[in-house]
Amino acid sequence: MAITRWTPFQDMYTLQNSLNSFLREVNRSEDESLSSSAFVPPVDIYEDANHIVLKLEVPGMKLEDFNIQLENNALTVRGERRFEKETKEENYHRVERRYGSFARVFTLPNTLDQESVKAHYDAGILTVELGKRAEAKPKQIKVSVSGVTPASSPKTVESKSTESKPAA
Repeated sequence: MAITRWTPFQDMYTLQNSLNSFLREVNRSEDESLSSSAFVPPVDIYEDANHIVLKLEVPGMKLEDFNIQLENNALTVRGERRFEKETKEENYHRVERRYGSFARVFTLPNTLDQESVKAHYDAGILTVELGKRAEAKPKQIKVSVSGVTPASSPKTVESKSTESKPAA
């Protein structure tokens, strides 16, 4: 009987490679289909001193296609991009854009003023601005040194020197 070296992770690597190969095949067949599958619009989120801003990339939609709700510190953006069937599906060579309904939910901090929410849509970008409460905004604090006034000029300090007498 021959002794073989056991590598405990070799079976896991083999399984991972098999799954990756399988998922690549599934993904490739989905990309080439003419089905109108749902999509998830990409979003950029940034913060400045007064706002938190979300920018969703949703080209080809109308203003009435959006539903935006703010409830319990959660912002929900829903919408639907419809496939306009001007041409028969069998005449398309490739359909790569995604269509269908989407919903994105974003958890928000407690520092937002829920009354100061603005949304606008321009050139395929939906922008949602969420204002911060006044107590959440950064404050500038001046540091002062006790006993020093900013308008005072430097003072000169004089000291008296004591002369020591030579010892006799």
